[in-house]
Amino acid sequence: MATTEQLTAVPVVIGGTCGGPPVRTRRRDRWWRAPAATVAFLSAFVAYATWAALENRDYFVGAAAHRDLISPFYSPCVAASCVAGARGGLYLSWWAISPAILVLAVPLGFRFTCYYYRKAYYRSFWRSPPACAVADGHRRYRGETRFPLVLQNLHRYFFLAGLVFNVILTIDAVMAFRLPGDGGIGVSLGTLVLCANAGLLWLYSLSCHACRHLCGGGVDQFSQHRVRHRLWRLVTPLNARHMQFAWASLAFVALADLYVRLVASGVFSDPKLF
Repeated sequence: MATTEQLTAVPVVIGGTCGGPPVRTRRRDRWWRAPAATVAFLSAFVAYATWAALENRDYFVGAAAHRDLISPFYSPCVAASCVAGARGGLYLSWWAISPAILVLAVPLGFRFTCYYYRKAYYRSFWRSPPACAVADGHRRYRGETRFPLVLQNLHRYFFLAGLVFNVILTIDAVMAFRLPGDGGIGVSLGTLVLCANAGLLWLYSLSCHACRHLCGGGVDQFSQHRVRHRLWRLVTPLNARHMQFAWASLAFVALADLYVRLVASGVFSDPKLF
């Protein structure tokens, strides 16, 4: 048996030091795949959303096609330039450019400050750090105490504003059951698309960390706050799947816009199911 004096200490190096040394990590797996996929997916979404917002057409399918479908990127349509049927009673007569720019400000602010998305794009775009046991891509870490990252503290307010948009998109989903001139009320594929979109957005919002804190945060004894305890217990299982809801809702909101856009542009008609 070897004695203590005969044992040789073997240093364990998990990763490089902050700032990107010659050997950033000793990991042999493909750790870069997750941040690379995040960059690709988010870049594709931003590119599509920017194009769709600036296109400013083919965002509404109205009575002429016996449907009531509006893209989630353009709802509520509050510009004076909105096509007939898409605009509500309240609109801004002085807004001359695409109404989607107004609409997308709150949902994108909500997602940009989201706790999960911070982790995703900090690791992928900013390499801070790109993966576990991989050296940080920056020499200094300042946290979220300075501009512009201090704006992440607005997340709770974007969350509350986002709930208003969820209500509006839910109303749009209900209105999608209207089939004017084609039976009055029914279900089309577009109806299901807008309903699924609204449902996923609600799941994403209710699984949010800010929502969970709003329900049960700052409470010393749940026995004294039974209603908040029940709400906290309701949203906690959803919070465990916040990542999945975040990606699913992001992909589907773009899919919903694309579906309405293809129907509105005449690429195909929205089939009635029953």
